Amino acid sequence: MKRIRLIFMALILIGFCTNVNAQKNPSKTFAFILGSWEMQTPKGKIIEQWVQNPDKTLSGKSYQINAKGDSLLTETLKIKRVGKDIFYCSTVTGQNEGKETCFKLIATKDETYVFEDKTHDFPQRIVYQNQGKNDLLAWIEGELNGKSRKSEFRYKRQ
Repeated sequence: MKRIRLIFMALILIGFCTNVNAQKNPSKTFAFILGSWEMQTPKGKIIEQWVQNPDKTLSGKSYQINAKGDSLLTETLKIKRVGKDIFYCSTVTGQNEGKETCFKLIATKDETYVFEDKTHDFPQRIVYQNQGKNDLLAWIEGELNGKSRKSEFRYKRQ
């Protein structure tokens, strides 16, 4: 019984340390996201591109590319540290009067990173999951008009 308690305590400590490390340096924690990611859709492609800035923040851009090859910038993205917290910030083209909306990192577990802003209309959560060198799963979720919604984005590295 003591052994089970010891293992349980060790797992809790590991989980805590992982979250603390994610809070310290976003450029290291989110290095897996760097590069260019592509998702095929019935209407074309969605491309998400991420780079590391000299100040250790990460910047991204998301584009839609239609079947003709025309591209449209849909949002600009940042992962940055503010004080002791990490935020995922998004500026969506044509929304929110061009102002960015920031979601606070609230959980990290098993290469899954959950950002949340409970006050945002939709989504309230943005999640990124590192699924290896060439695969990335992201999703947005929350409530809209009283109904629970979730949209997944399965990306492949370009």
